[in-house]
Parts: sequence; structure tokens; C-alpha cells
Amino acid sequence: MTREEYQAAARYWEEKDAQGVKLDRERLWSMAEAYIQANNTCALATGTGDYVRCTPIEYGWHDGCFWMFSEGGRKFIGLEHNPHVCLAIYDRYEGFGQLHGMQVMGVADVIEPFSEAYCAHAAWKKISLEALRGLPSPMHLIRVRPTRIECLFSDFKALGCSSRQTLLLEE
Repeated sequence: MTREEYQAAARYWEEKDAQGVKLDRERLWSMAEAYIQANNTCALATGTGDYVRCTPIEYGWHDGCFWMFSEGGRKFIGLEHNPHVCLAIYDRYEGFGQLHGMQVMGVADVIEPFSEAYCAHAAWKKISLEALRGLPSPMHLIRVRPTRIECLFSDFKALGCSSRQTLLLEE
């Protein structure tokens, strides 16, 4: 592909979405949040330079953020150098009329172990601090603050809107 062809392909959804019927922001947020809460696993992409890692990981959702406990792993290579991440949540493909998935861009930070935010998330997950303190190595806590959520839900069509909708959030 030429550079122009790559750029045209990259613009495809932006151009298509510009023509689409938009869902009311409050309704979109409500549907997006319900989908996030109905699931608990995402694919978290981190990267730096020419290194990229995509990790399936369990998440919790509260206070407008994704929260993920992790023993460690290669995702931290990217997190050390680049706080910008992307995560995806999706259902098994069963046909165009049953699409449910989202891509979330956001900014991640690693929460200090046993800080107020760390302890609050442990309590939310019903994990005892004693159990966390007893681990041979610290359990890390990643928080992702979403900045952009792109939803692809077939359900939007029944509401008279485009099946693809975007929420822009403050960074």
C-alpha cells in the first residue's frame, strides 16, 4: 500500500462516522457503562517504541476508571515509558445483527501499593489487605482513565442511530 492508501484506510471510520446519526450522549454513556459493568475481562494494549504488548486481563469498573490487579508481566515495559493504553472489550462474533464491542483509549497509572486508592479498590474487590500483604511479591494495581470510548453495538440501529458511536471524555 502507498502512504496515501494507508492514510485513506485510517480515515475510513472518521469519514463514515461524520455522516452517522448520533445517539444522545447520556444514553450512549449509560449503554457503554452497562456493557463495561456486564463484563470483567479486556485485552489491554501497552507499548513503547517498537515494543507492543496486548494482555488479556480482568478489570473492575468504578469511579469512572478501569482497575486491574496484576502480579506483573511484560505489559509493564510499555507502562514504564508510555501511559497511553488501549483496551478492548467484546463479545464473540455471532453476526452483524448481534455486534457488541468497544475500544477504549486512555491513560494508565500504576497505583502505589497500600495507598488510599489501592486499599479502596482492594475493598471494592473484597480482597483483604492482610492477604495482599502476605504475598511473596507485591500485587500491582493499574488504573486506566478512559479518554475515548468507541462502541460498536448493533442495538444502536434499533434506536435509529449508527451502530458505531464515540464518547470523548476529559483527559
